[in-house]
Amino acid sequence: MISIIAVGKIKDKNIRELAAEYLKRLQPYHKVKIIEVKDYSTSSKDSLIKETLDKEAKNILKVIKDQDYVILLSLEGLQYDSISFSEKLGSIFTYNSSDVVFVIGGSLGVSQDIINRANLEWKFSDLTFPHQLFRVMLLEQIYRSFRIKTNEPYHK
Repeated sequence: MISIIAVGKIKDKNIRELAAEYLKRLQPYHKVKIIEVKDYSTSSKDSLIKETLDKEAKNILKVIKDQDYVILLSLEGLQYDSISFSEKLGSIFTYNSSDVVFVIGGSLGVSQDIINRANLEWKFSDLTFPHQLFRVMLLEQIYRSFRIKTNEPYHK
């Protein structure tokens, strides 16, 4: 099982439809589900930011099992090209866990508790992406990794 835990909901209908399309494309390869956890609005006060991150972390950690392999999408993580990511994902399924959880934090990032729980931090790019669109990009990369692993055309 692959789970994607994302803070907040996709509000744009077109982006929701695109995410649904990639979930459909992934069905022959692996079961994938998206879990949306509540996002909390906050002001710019540091104490409120920490409180918000802690609330979001509590909701995220509630759905992660002890045996899950957690990949945190992070600006501090390792970068992979598509082929390397496909190999890494295959290795995780072979040697670490049958369940992989990707975590997409909210606009404020994630708390230290989430960073500590992560088995791997993955950095997509130095660029900044909208959170809603990023979920589709992650689904696309997961789909691409299965196509690469099965030697099917797509990744070029």
